Amino acid sequence: MSWFNRDLFDFDSDLMPSRLGINMPTANITEGPKEYKIDLAVPGLEQKDFNIEIENGTLRVSAEREEEKDASEDEFSRKEYSFNSFSRTFGLPENIDEGKIEAKYTRGVLKIIIPKVKETPAKPVHKIEVK
Repeated sequence: MSWFNRDLFDFDSDLMPSRLGINMPTANITEGPKEYKIDLAVPGLEQKDFNIEIENGTLRVSAEREEEKDASEDEFSRKEYSFNSFSRTFGLPENIDEGKIEAKYTRGVLKIIIPKVKETPAKPVHKIEVK
């Protein structure tokens, strides 16, 4: 019998990081004729918590937030630290204008707008037959 009993540990890969204070925010990525948009669901943060940078065609979005809580009851005193962080990277296409990228944080959603150098015309849907 193995020392590892899967029934004793709930190793759900989606839940494990959040228990450690590391969360991977969900992202919605859309493309329009003039721009790309990335929306990240990151509630509970502030504008100052974010770091957004581009390096070698890669957009890196990260955030760190540290909270300290003090609680005193009768003769006991307790101090707890909570540290949450994340980092996500996105490969960028070549047709973007890096100097005009904008980011806005409202109501728990970080919106990043990445303008294109030139418009991309909408292409008609091309159906592919499955054989």
